[in-house]
Amino acid sequence: MKIKALIIFLLLALIVALPLVLRRKSAEVDWLGADDTLVIISPHNETIRSEFGEAFAAYWKKTTGHSLHLDWRTPGGTSEIRMVLDAGFQAAEETKRDGIGVDVFFGGGEPDFTGQAKKGRLLPLRVFESHPELFATGGPIPETFTGERYFPRDHTWVGTCVSQFGICYNPEALARLKLPSPVAWSDLGNPGYAGALALADPTKSASVARAFELLVQGEMLRAMDSQAQNRETALAAGWRNGLQLIQRMAANAAYFTDSANKIPLDVAQGNAAAGMSIDFYGRSYASDLTTLSGKPRLVWIAPKGGTTLGTDPVGVLKGAPHVQVAQAFVEFCLSPEAQVIWFSKPGTPNGPKLRALHRTPIRRDVYTPENLANSTMPSVHPYEDSGNFTYQHELTGASFNTLRQLVKVMCIDSHEEMKSAWLALRDAGMPADALAVFSNVSIMPYASARNGDPVFDGKDPLKTAQQAARLGEWFRANYRKAEAMAHQHSSH
Repeated sequence: MKIKALIIFLLLALIVALPLVLRRKSAEVDWLGADDTLVIISPHNETIRSEFGEAFAAYWKKTTGHSLHLDWRTPGGTSEIRMVLDAGFQAAEETKRDGIGVDVFFGGGEPDFTGQAKKGRLLPLRVFESHPELFATGGPIPETFTGERYFPRDHTWVGTCVSQFGICYNPEALARLKLPSPVAWSDLGNPGYAGALALADPTKSASVARAFELLVQGEMLRAMDSQAQNRETALAAGWRNGLQLIQRMAANAAYFTDSANKIPLDVAQGNAAAGMSIDFYGRSYASDLTTLSGKPRLVWIAPKGGTTLGTDPVGVLKGAPHVQVAQAFVEFCLSPEAQVIWFSKPGTPNGPKLRALHRTPIRRDVYTPENLANSTMPSVHPYEDSGNFTYQHELTGASFNTLRQLVKVMCIDSHEEMKSAWLALRDAGMPADALAVFSNVSIMPYASARNGDPVFDGKDPLKTAQQAARLGEWFRANYRKAEAMAHQHSSH
């Protein structure tokens, strides 16, 4: 009995001790024992937080002799972060405080940081004074590229890496559906994808919303190329074509998710044939998941002429309690040592310790043969990719919020009616009269949306909800009518 009890005790002791024995040595220190602290709010995943946290803590110890505790705040995606910042700064204003107890905003999209800067919540960054050579003409970090801004003129934020939305697909699933590999967004409007497409909710992520904006702008640019003699007519037609493409894609969608990594995982597992995915999630799953024969379960591509290279910025928040550490963090993120973390293989010089991040650095000068040899993406050089188009803010920038709200009422809130109508249309052979009703987007023409819908962009939530309900019912009525017309064609 004593021997049995001793064995049980030893096993329990081993279970308790094993995590401590196997735990990786960390440069980070808990808050009680740390000399300094940095509080970061971020939508980045745990891998990015861990790798950059460890690297900066080691850098801070080496350069200052101080230990560091990083306090990561992760309320969700950028939509949730925006709500946290809005509530926090409103409370700070009411209580006459400068800040909200957070130092750094790290990750998200350019629209998120532009919005915070307009509200006066971001401090000028020291890196523009300490390292002006980074931002000089022809320097490592351009002010703009593919029409996307990588830092603003007031220097309140700066990009740290670049990314783009694209298409991920499962080759075996496409073969079962007898569909060719997609090369453009328009391919995803093929009714052969019905029920097999995975899409993301643009109201939950500014990056996803920008992807839909770029899809629409791409159609507008194509219309301008084909109707160069009448710019306004071409812009209106391109806007309409873009919305109708979104409709077709949404009708094919099995769901809209607010989880960025759900789509490539579902596609890789065969639960969806294709979907919309940001490059680093697509590349990560493509690298990690293969068949028993070594073939890829997932392929990620940038749609030809349908995307730009946006950036994931970093900024220091107003009233940052540890402002010097925060400014040093930004400088570190732009250092060559930190930049190679984004795309290097684990264990390579200055690379990540545990997992590859599969992201593209913002600095042009890190794409050297030596660094690319250690990269998980040795053939990727974003600044030499000719497949992107140049974003024109004046075309759709003001309609950014209107467009994502329109996608919600047109596609997400009306998804069941939309899918039912689409299947009926497909089964009836896509009759032109019913398809025209289904594709009617005249309730929000470009003339009304180009400067932003005043109700969707207004500050009255009740009026916004009423507008959404009105538009939603209009689209649902169209989908129901189109379905009935399709059934009439099928019965003849």
